[in-house]
Amino acid sequence: MELKTEQVTSLIRWYRKNHRILPWRDTGNPYDVWLSEIMLQQTRVEFVKERFIRFKEALPDIASLSAVSEDDLMKLWEGMGYYSRARNLKKCAQVLMEQYHGSLPADYDVLLKLPGIGPYTAGAIASIAYGIPAPAVDGNVLRVFARLMGDSRDIRGTEIRNDINACITHFLQEETVKHSANVPRFIPDFTQAWMELGALVCAPNGQPHCEDCPLNDTCKAHQNNETDAIPFRSALKARTIAERTIVVIRDGSRFLLRKRPENGLLAGLYEFPGYEGTLERNELIKTLNQEGLTPLHIKRLPDSRHIFSHVEWHMTAYEVQIENVESVPMENSVLLTKKELQRFAVPSAFKVYKEYYSWEDD
Repeated sequence: MELKTEQVTSLIRWYRKNHRILPWRDTGNPYDVWLSEIMLQQTRVEFVKERFIRFKEALPDIASLSAVSEDDLMKLWEGMGYYSRARNLKKCAQVLMEQYHGSLPADYDVLLKLPGIGPYTAGAIASIAYGIPAPAVDGNVLRVFARLMGDSRDIRGTEIRNDINACITHFLQEETVKHSANVPRFIPDFTQAWMELGALVCAPNGQPHCEDCPLNDTCKAHQNNETDAIPFRSALKARTIAERTIVVIRDGSRFLLRKRPENGLLAGLYEFPGYEGTLERNELIKTLNQEGLTPLHIKRLPDSRHIFSHVEWHMTAYEVQIENVESVPMENSVLLTKKELQRFAVPSAFKVYKEYYSWEDD
């Protein structure tokens, strides 16, 4: 696997002419690179743009991120899922404040040791923010390289990723010498060009736009009509189906939310109380009675589904008005109005019920 200078020259020329304007791009701020790369994991660019701006307005720097409260951080992250990413951001920010004077270190190996930063994110920060010749291989880059090289290996495996990393590292080490006077621009553009090509042209869904690709004359998958077969991606295991019963407990105008355990799925977030399995009305009453709650009125709510990476929730839901809400253990619960609840992060798994009660309208 080897890159040619002519290929990269064509790619970077294309990138400089066609790249998108994004709020974190070319700001000269390493914090923006780090924050955007974490946000973009498992989340679409168009959705992230608005959230990035909102996040930066609330937490403009590493110092403010390190000091933010857990609930405020979760609210800022609401809707993007994979909330452990946000917790690792804060944890990393605290390390940066304690050990690195509130700055991201310009050192790939040091970046790798920070909480929540793996090889890809370290490479992205190092190369884009600091012009360090380090590889940053995400799904877009894997796809582009597999097609360019005509490589039919499973891109879920480590072998092809390791080879692409080695190929990029070797190329950058050699080319950095040639571009020594222009490294601050060459390396960031190199890294972002591969990402951009994968996002805009060598697309993940449907047929790639080969006619618009600056590398189509040297792309082996294009030349051999194999863009539908490459990259090869092995099938994931089927998701587990989990039946759950969701209960919207109300006391007049107030809603009861419970905080989930600090470990596991949706760790530490607030949710409507949930129970394993699909409970019929009489089973629900019995379950609530066992918790010391006396239902006054029960109403069925719309069923809903939510897909996580490895599990799919099928939810049956009820609204329950109760008379003795003050008897509920409040250690991990809150009882708040719709307006007050706007301050809390409630996972998108419960979007149907948030919309049902129009929480954001007050």
